Parts: sequence; C-alpha cells; structure tokens
Amino acid sequence: MTDASFLLMFVGLSLTLGLGVFALAGDGSAKKASRRLEAVRERHSGSREILARAQMKRLIAQRDNKLDSMVMQLIPRPAELRARLERTGKSWTLGQYALACGGLFGGVSLLLIGGGAPPLLALLIGSFLGIGVPHLVVGVLIGRRVAAFTARFPDAIDLLVRGLRSGLPVSESLGVVGRELPDPVGSEFRTVADKIRIGRTMEAALHEMAQRMNTPEFQFFVITLSIQRETGGNLAETLNNLGEVLRKRAQMKLKIKAMSSESKASAYIVGCLPFAVFGLVWMANADYLMPFFEDRRLMIAGTGGFIWMSIGAAIMAKMVRFEI
Repeated sequence: MTDASFLLMFVGLSLTLGLGVFALAGDGSAKKASRRLEAVRERHSGSREILARAQMKRLIAQRDNKLDSMVMQLIPRPAELRARLERTGKSWTLGQYALACGGLFGGVSLLLIGGGAPPLLALLIGSFLGIGVPHLVVGVLIGRRVAAFTARFPDAIDLLVRGLRSGLPVSESLGVVGRELPDPVGSEFRTVADKIRIGRTMEAALHEMAQRMNTPEFQFFVITLSIQRETGGNLAETLNNLGEVLRKRAQMKLKIKAMSSESKASAYIVGCLPFAVFGLVWMANADYLMPFFEDRRLMIAGTGGFIWMSIGAAIMAKMVRFEI
C-alpha cells in the first residue's frame, strides 16, 4: 500500500469520525427550542437566582468572539472544556485552545513529513501531540492551582473564623477573605462574594466554586456551612475544628509523599529508560532505527510496545497513589 493510499485512508477515517461526532452531538432544533424556552423563563421570572444566572450568561456571551462561537459549534461538549480552562486561572478562550491544538498538529505533521517520515505516521503523531499536549498542559496548570489553593485554604478558614468571632456575617467574612488572601484563594472567594452581591444565594455560589475547584477540603467546608445553616450551632468553633483537621490532613499527605518518593523515582527511571536508549542509538546510528518509521511490521510492533509500556506505567502510578 502506497503513502497516498495511507493518506486517503486516514482522511476517510477522520471524516467518518467527524460525522459520528456530529451525529452524536444531538438535534440542533431541539437545542434551539430549549435555549428559547430558557430565555423566556429568564426574561419573565421574578426569582433573583434566575436573574443572576441570566446576567452571568450574558456576560459570558459578550466575552466570546466569532472564533469561540465556531469552536462551540464544532465540539460536542464546549461547556466542560470552558470550565476546564477556567480552572487554570488563565484568561484562555476556546478559540485560543483550538488554535493551539491545530497549530501543534500542523507543525508537528509538517516537520515529520519534511524529515522523511511516512505521511500516515506523521499525521497520527501530529494528532496525538496536537490533542494530548494542550490537554496535558491544562491539566498540569489545574493541578498546580488546586495544590496552591489547598495549601492556603486553612489560612482562609482561620481568617473566616476571626471575622465571625468579631461579629461579621458569613457573607461579609467571605468578602474579607477574598480581599486579604492572595490568589488563587483570594480570587475564588472574591468570585463568590461578587455572585452573592448580584443576587446569587450563598449556597449556590459556594456549590459552583466546589464544582470548579473539585477538592475534598472545600467540599468539607461547603457541607459544614450547609449543616450549620440547617441545625444551628457555633459556626466559628465548627470551622476552627475543620481548619485543624485540614492541616493534619495536609501533614499526612506530605508524610505519604515522602514515604513513596523512592517508588516514584524508580517508576520514572524505568519509564524514561527506553526513550533515552532510543535517543542515544538514534544519535549514534540513525539508519539502524529508520525501519521503525518505514516498515509497517516494525511500526505495529513499536506501537504495541509503547501501549504495553504505558499500561505498566499506569499500573505503577496507581500503586504509589494513595487516597486520604
């Protein structure tokens, strides 16, 4: 089979997958009717909660440009991708994310084809890197931001406790936390305070923040506030105990991280060793490894070995990951 046949097969497969995604995206008329009903409900409703939600939607719609609107029409679940980008704390849009994916795909594919790689292999590697690298970068940024939030969250609880003991209401204490603490804790609490100021209830604003951060520590905090509002009691004392529990939880995580560091280092060495050997052999004698990019049998064998090694790396990563 020639390279042109491989390229045509890849294009046909891509078109088939695109049509499948378009078919599974749902009925466009049904979505339009649902949006019309939601707009009528928001326009004629007297609820402050619904009016605040409508105002937030209008602000987001005004922020989107034509590229973002086009990307929202092409991908099946744009809301989840938008929420994922917002969790990074960066002002990235859907259009910028799509441009990064497309630019990386095109650049890697052209670079490999220009270097003599088969077009099918170049397109497959370009697709993998174009989709995987931006997703990985966003995941790393989310992990760093969540880790920074979790590290400073007990300080936010202590400041909230001091505000409650001085006589401030809970909503005003949340605003004080947002003004006094640095990001990302301060920015998240400022967002909650702003939503409460425009009419959202405190429970709804905190629930949205819990979904955005997706950390057990903040979910404990939201559950504590919800239970206290239903049953009553000394909220300051309850939050003070919660802060101590969260600090002990952080200490236990650090202890487990130190105990599992040796196993993680071994996993990193075992996982990087094949790629390091491949690179060294390529530098010494590139012609010896060229059949891996030309012979279909070696390409299949190399792909199978990479998949098998990825499974082993995932198992090792699961073995050294502990949930507290």
